[in-house]
Amino acid sequence: MIRVVDYGVGNIQAFLTIYKRLGILADRASTQMDLLDATHLILPGVGAFDHAMHLLNQSGLRPTLEELVLGKKIPLLGVCVGMQMLGASSEEGVLPGLNWVPGQVRSFANTPQSSLLPMPHMGWNDLEFQNKAVLFKNFDPNPRFYFLHSFYFSCVDPKHVAARARYGLDFDCVVSNENIHGVQCHPEKSHHHGVQLLKNFAEI
Repeated sequence: MIRVVDYGVGNIQAFLTIYKRLGILADRASTQMDLLDATHLILPGVGAFDHAMHLLNQSGLRPTLEELVLGKKIPLLGVCVGMQMLGASSEEGVLPGLNWVPGQVRSFANTPQSSLLPMPHMGWNDLEFQNKAVLFKNFDPNPRFYFLHSFYFSCVDPKHVAARARYGLDFDCVVSNENIHGVQCHPEKSHHHGVQLLKNFAEI
């Protein structure tokens, strides 16, 4: 059972619709009990970093998520702000992140290479694979995904970078640390490439 974490943000129904079309069992999880049958977890997120972290911290779900992800090594996929929450901190706010993938979230506006570009980074962009990643099984090189964000993840360890995209600079847009994965792009809005990525995640 794929459980999409429902802590108050994110387009949960979009993920459930894709998995229904694929014939893969998926449902939302809004309580600790909902999480207990999870074989895979999706952590969605939109909006501001601090707002998302506050809602997750107040939801009562975080202790169980930590037990499942860090203790039992259940695969997790963070999406958009859900990916940014995997890091230690964000220039967008003051709250600490989950720190499950060592790294910080930085602002395009504060980065010289991208500071003069339109904000947010919005639209379709190519992904450039960096390391072999299970999320990209059966992919051709440089697939296009949909992005909508003003902040980007910066990994501490290059081995955790599964793919990069370019917006003034090459930024880390897909990360993998053992069973923990994150994508800055929106697979639920990226047509067949997004569907394939979500299918690959379900097969991990």
